[in-house]
Amino acid sequence: MQRLRQSPTDPDFVQNPYPFYDRARAGGDLFWWEDYAAVCATSYAAVMALLKDRRLGREVPEGHAAPIPDRLRPFYDIEAHSMLELEPPRHTRLRSLVLRAFTSRRIIGMRDEVETLAHELIDAFPQGEFDLLPAYCQRIPVIVICRLLGVPEAMADQLLAWSTAMVAMYQAGRTPQIEEEAMTASTEFSNFLRGYIDERRSRPGEDLITELIAAEEAGEKLSTDELISTCILLLNAGHEATVHAMGNAVKLLIEQDHRQVDEEVVEECLRFDPPLHIFDRWVYEDVELFGHRFRRGDQVKCMLGAANRCPLTFEDPTRFAPKRDGVLSTSFGGGIHFCVGAPLARMELLLGLRVLFDRCPDLALAAPPRYADVYHFHGLERLMVSCPNP
Repeated sequence: MQRLRQSPTDPDFVQNPYPFYDRARAGGDLFWWEDYAAVCATSYAAVMALLKDRRLGREVPEGHAAPIPDRLRPFYDIEAHSMLELEPPRHTRLRSLVLRAFTSRRIIGMRDEVETLAHELIDAFPQGEFDLLPAYCQRIPVIVICRLLGVPEAMADQLLAWSTAMVAMYQAGRTPQIEEEAMTASTEFSNFLRGYIDERRSRPGEDLITELIAAEEAGEKLSTDELISTCILLLNAGHEATVHAMGNAVKLLIEQDHRQVDEEVVEECLRFDPPLHIFDRWVYEDVELFGHRFRRGDQVKCMLGAANRCPLTFEDPTRFAPKRDGVLSTSFGGGIHFCVGAPLARMELLLGLRVLFDRCPDLALAAPPRYADVYHFHGLERLMVSCPNP
């Protein structure tokens, strides 16, 4: 197994991590990333196999968890009840309850709302050059999540601020200031939801929080802490990834001069430049995989961004080609942790991109886009555009 060193916060890597992925993948399915002190999977076959292998999981094996400092408790107390960080049986129970409320029927029923919202946001575009991220790409997912949860849309900016602060905890460039801001956001967000859940218990509505509460009252016990963590997960995961995915896709489609958007275009955008590049797994038993002997307690990083450009799976992977053979990318994960919000994200991307380019066929970049230093996420820090006569 080759051993490679590459800082995930290096400016050149932040702007274009794909050459490093190509170098890593050329040495085989796995490599050792010195900067993370961990084994990483780069090929499509290895990443998908490790995502689905039940001998690996998201929970840290007993006896291998590092102690959590008291100052970081507010964030990790929420993580402790997040289905993204859990394995069966708790994961199974939480996911089934969320899926029961987060139905395809509910998502399909929001299509007209999302399309109308996209038109309203475009109607409000400023004249001249402006940043499309706060004007459009951020607004769609945060407003949609507000409507799904039943949270007032007037809270959208506050929810966005809390989400941004909390998600920064996953970044390679995490600092003490980021941690402090994340703890404040975790406490404030949790307190807000605790009060809002209590209100929904006495005054039910037609929203996801009410349905999750009803499932709890129907006998499938979902604690208030689990409700809070689930709501925060839906906002943080759904919002952060979708914003990056939409911004990356707009940049890509403008650069490729490709203005017609359908489901295949959305899937190719997600493959070509995904919003999330790493998904961690823990090893639960000694096992040999792809020529490497893993031990219980080892961590392996599934490199989604590398797998999506694996030449053994995708022909000419560095070419943007919507008409591919139907192999799904790794962008939504795999196995039991396949993204629960994938249908919603796909719908938001399809309608958001389609309406944008229908209304703004001459949308153009007003400045070279730059990616933000947010690895293992991969998204733009700003997207300056001009949109004549939307």
